[in-house]
Amino acid sequence: MKTKPFLSLEDVKLIANAAEAEALRNNWAVSIAIVDDGGHLLWFQRLDGAAPISSEIAPAKARTAAVGRRESKGYEDMINQGRVSFLSAPTLAGMLEGGVPIVVDGHVVGAVGVSGVKSSEDAQIARAGIAALG
Repeated sequence: MKTKPFLSLEDVKLIANAAEAEALRNNWAVSIAIVDDGGHLLWFQRLDGAAPISSEIAPAKARTAAVGRRESKGYEDMINQGRVSFLSAPTLAGMLEGGVPIVVDGHVVGAVGVSGVKSSEDAQIARAGIAALG
C-alpha cells in the first residue's frame, strides 16, 4: 500500500496565518479558503471589507486547484484561448486565477483559494500561505 502526506490542522493554520499576513501587508480585503486533496473545506476566513461574493469564489478556486491538480489559472487560460467548452467541466466552478495547489513530495495534498483583489494578487496571497510550509 502506498502512503502520502496530508495537511494537519497545524499546517492549515500556518498557511492561513501566512496568507492573511500577506493580504494585510498589502491592505487587501480578501477571502481565503484552504481545502484538502479532495476539495473539502478545511479553513475559511473573510477579512474585513472583503466583498460577500468572495466567500463563494475563494472556496471554488481552491476546490478547482485541488481536484484539478493544477493552478486554477490554467483553466482560465484555456478558456481565454478559445476552449470555451471547458466552461461545462463538472465540479470546476472556480476557473479563475487565485487557486493554487499545495504540493508535498510530489503529492497534491490540498489547495488555497483567494478572492477579493486582482487575480494575480489573489494568487500571490495563496502562494505566500503555501510558502509558510517550508
